[in-house]
Amino acid sequence: MSYCCSTSCDTDINPKRHRCPVNGQEYKEVSAKTVLHHIKEPWAWEDKHQAYYFCDDPDCDVVYFGQDNSTIKTIALRTTVGIKEKNQNSTLCYCFGVSLASAKDNSKIMHFVTEKTKSGVCACETRNPSGKCCLQDFPKQ
Repeated sequence: MSYCCSTSCDTDINPKRHRCPVNGQEYKEVSAKTVLHHIKEPWAWEDKHQAYYFCDDPDCDVVYFGQDNSTIKTIALRTTVGIKEKNQNSTLCYCFGVSLASAKDNSKIMHFVTEKTKSGVCACETRNPSGKCCLQDFPKQ
């Protein structure tokens, strides 16, 4: 018989996807480190040592939620979440301060961000509220 704390058991304890308790849609996991870097008062936040998830739905006020369905809403963040904003000036790349409008207007920006990402000169896990690389969110050129 296999030991309970094997990789497959860990996956069941902390699933990589979970449903937002507000809109019911399923979202991907984000690290507690990412959450910590975006909330207004990180010293007051209690990391419950559980999986956390990022809700990217612009119509949902929840940004992060825990596996226990606890929520962190937009108002509790010190960072604006570009993907939740509905305007062209919203932030697309947090590492280099690129807005959606600038990325659409200047194709050199995506090339620059791609090169810097390839050379490891980015900090997506902490700077981007989603904890992921922004390159897949760039407008198609």
